[in-house]
Amino acid sequence: MIRRASVVAALAAAWTAAAWFLWQTKVPSSLRLPHVDERRFFTASQLHAASSYSSVADWLWIGGVIVQLSVLVLYAWRGERFTRDSAAGPMVTGMLLGMVGFALVWLAQVPFTVLGLWWERRHHLTSVGYFDTVFGGWLGLGTEFVFLCVALAVVMGFARLVGEWWWLPAAPVFVGLALLFAFVDPWLSTTHALHDARLRAAATRFERVEGVPHTPIVVERVRRSTTLPNAEAAGMGPSRRVIVWDTLVDGRFTERELEVVVAHELGHLARHHIWKDVGWYALFAFPGAWAIARATRRRGGMSLPPAVPLALLVLVVLNYLALPLQNAIGRHMEAEADWMALRTTRDPAAAIGLFRRFVPTTLEEPDPSTFDYLLRENHPTLVQRIGMAEAYATSAAQSP
Repeated sequence: MIRRASVVAALAAAWTAAAWFLWQTKVPSSLRLPHVDERRFFTASQLHAASSYSSVADWLWIGGVIVQLSVLVLYAWRGERFTRDSAAGPMVTGMLLGMVGFALVWLAQVPFTVLGLWWERRHHLTSVGYFDTVFGGWLGLGTEFVFLCVALAVVMGFARLVGEWWWLPAAPVFVGLALLFAFVDPWLSTTHALHDARLRAAATRFERVEGVPHTPIVVERVRRSTTLPNAEAAGMGPSRRVIVWDTLVDGRFTERELEVVVAHELGHLARHHIWKDVGWYALFAFPGAWAIARATRRRGGMSLPPAVPLALLVLVVLNYLALPLQNAIGRHMEAEADWMALRTTRDPAAAIGLFRRFVPTTLEEPDPSTFDYLLRENHPTLVQRIGMAEAYATSAAQSP
């Protein structure tokens, strides 16, 4: 008992030390964000439109979660009956059970997907058709099916080899897959070079300032499916790049505001946030896999097919339980990227202009509810981002 407690304590200490390392940031610990009244920056009609859109989107999200969990609870309770009709071996039967569970969840989510699309189309945020949304993503669904089968093969294979300790060798495999996906992700979308010469020149300056030289800035065509503006930092090493959606460079944002966006994404790369994402994934993967191993012991462990429906339920529940912490981690890194952009561009006015323009173009609430903040927001709120820009402007004005 004492030895086990010592091992648990050592693992907890290692986890905490790794989390502390990943949490480090360039944002000054002394920085205090001022209170920002959203009515200073947004009109009453903008705030009403954002609140109206978000309230319905919240209820659709809640409904989707309830239905998903209900389907998985029923499947975990009765799903093992499917094993009686299977003539395949345990591994294949387990993968079939995983695919059946995935298909049931997908079917149950279709009404919420359609309603969500209707709500987005009503607010002119997308032009995608209903048929394409429900039936046009077969390639993506097929990829998810394949990944689920691979994941179950890895878990059940290790479980048959080492028993209930399968999570120790399996978790590093999933971390390796996360690294692989992070590396190849930029090559999975169709992009073209950025044509804006002034923005390219600004990006070159920012790359030198932030220490990420020779980072390609490319544009992804999404205008046919959405009006939402967005950009992302992606890739590792030779695949590293900044991807800007063509909806961001369609004239709705000024050149200075676009420079803030590019500096923000380069800040993600400069601070190794993609590597840190994988690191955080690893920190969640080990205890998560252990929890699944413990929860499925009564079904004979993950070497047997009856454990698969229960494992799917436990996995989804753990993901929802981890959402507040995962979103806090996301907001922490996004805040650091905002700070890097402010330091690089030295243009807090442009940053504030960018954040103000997000409300009419995305219907994002500037100061969302606590529910949204904890469970749905992986970026700082717009009032927080404006507050950081104002705090930077104040500190810059006071500097000699």
